[in-house]
Amino acid sequence: MISLGEFWQSLADGELGSKIPVGKAAKTVFDWLQDNFEFVFDWISAVMDWLIEAILAVLEYPHPIVIIGAFVALTWVLQRNWKTCVLIAVGFLFILNQEYWDETLESLTLVLSSCLVCMAIGVPLGIFAAHNPKSYRFMTPVLDLMQTLPAFVYLIPAIVFFGIGTVPGLLATVIFVLPAPIRLTHLGISSTPQALLEAARAFGATNRQVLWKVELPSALPQIMAGLNQTIMLSLSMVVVAALVGANGLGVPVLRALGQVRTDLGFESGFVIVVVAIILDRMLRMERK
Repeated sequence: MISLGEFWQSLADGELGSKIPVGKAAKTVFDWLQDNFEFVFDWISAVMDWLIEAILAVLEYPHPIVIIGAFVALTWVLQRNWKTCVLIAVGFLFILNQEYWDETLESLTLVLSSCLVCMAIGVPLGIFAAHNPKSYRFMTPVLDLMQTLPAFVYLIPAIVFFGIGTVPGLLATVIFVLPAPIRLTHLGISSTPQALLEAARAFGATNRQVLWKVELPSALPQIMAGLNQTIMLSLSMVVVAALVGANGLGVPVLRALGQVRTDLGFESGFVIVVVAIILDRMLRMERK
């Protein structure tokens, strides 16, 4: 007969049996996926490569002043506020002055690509979850795991399946960011006033008409907040993505860390902050 203290000490020392093989099980699953679905990963990689190259080509082809003008014009369409437009212009001119224009475009490409993928998946899933509460209860722990698992962990299977480059950085970003649009879309659709839904159905609206003409307009602020969060979280991943070979503003940050250069680190870090402010002010949607 051993004491309770001795039992817990033996358990901590691993003397009562081997540990649960969580890591081995994960490795077995990844190896099986790599062996049996390599063609799927190759196809995904090709599509993501095409998307990244297309967005980057659109951003790099015009003169920087043209790109700045386009972003200012888009800001005016979205915000109707000249002060915000001036802020956007000053922010981009500052980036141009600091000679981080190419890196900024590469980071914007990663952010825009992840936004397209996340919103294309997250909004429909959020709508589905709002209309199927039981499914959302099943999805909740999965979303919690996706948000709480350290972002660096996603880089490991991304490298295994897609190698080194921008694609694994994009896929890791998508996995980390995806819960935000799902949750906020679910919140927006679920918060649609019941009186509006009853009125629409009383006038004979079909389920599709209720969705497009009642629920989505009512949920638009939450969906835009989901887009905003998607962009901010994607931008926070640029340094992490640089660890697997993705280009952009994360590269000078890592270089500054490796060389212990405070000037380079502060420069590149401050540019990331400016980009975050620009995108946040452009897409901020407030109820009036």
